[in-house]
Amino acid sequence: MYGFPGSRSPAKTAGLCLALSLTLALGACKSVGDITGSLRPGSVAAPTDETSLRAYADSWGRKYDQNPSDKMTALTYAAALRRLTQYAQATAVLQRAAAKFPDDLEVLGAYGKALADAGRWQEAADVLSRAQTPERPNWSILSALGSVSDQLGDHPAAQEYYRAALKIVPDQPSVLSNLGLSYALAKTLPSAEEALQRAVAQPAADMRVRQNYALVLALEGKFNEAEVISRRDLSPQDAAANVASIRQMIAQSDTWRDIQKLDAKGRRNGAATAAR
Repeated sequence: MYGFPGSRSPAKTAGLCLALSLTLALGACKSVGDITGSLRPGSVAAPTDETSLRAYADSWGRKYDQNPSDKMTALTYAAALRRLTQYAQATAVLQRAAAKFPDDLEVLGAYGKALADAGRWQEAADVLSRAQTPERPNWSILSALGSVSDQLGDHPAAQEYYRAALKIVPDQPSVLSNLGLSYALAKTLPSAEEALQRAVAQPAADMRVRQNYALVLALEGKFNEAEVISRRDLSPQDAAANVASIRQMIAQSDTWRDIQKLDAKGRRNGAATAAR
């Protein structure tokens, strides 16, 4: 989940990628990242600033070097690497762990998400499909499978995964946010707005969720509403600049104008059906 373009921070750079892909090419730039707070169940909360996080990762890296066969060490070290966007290294650590623990659902889940972070979508789908059982469905794995399916261009399958996750954790904001972005990628903007509106209404919704909502509002042409939402986390100047950037991209995109025409036609057809 990402927000608007703006500064050159990693989160906002990713936000620019998503905005550009949606407005210009409808490609996906979503992440399966779900590492917030604690890096894994039972672990100590990770630092939030990059300098401390690098020191944290180095510390766990030394522990991993001393005992690479320890599951907890491998998972925690790999999670720290993922937060630092060192995806290839995290994948290598987890590939080794998965070889040692081939039936461990936690290891497989982390490995699948790392593969997705590295852009290895089909491999990620294969591993994630083995990271849960029908008797033990995992909402985080289902959401990750949804993100991977979106990356592979199968938006209906992605949305089924998100809906299955929401049956386990109703109104989970990150899942709703991903569902909303999936609808946007599938060119169904009213459904995207509805899902993201539900997401931002949740107490646990964070800046990324709100900026995704603002992004979809802007893509619908609701620029004033988008700016109001964006100002909850950004300065008035940055919020206005972000909305202006998206407005300009839409104005310059023949692809997006075609999509807007299709969306308007769908709205008219829906209204006509409802009036019968």
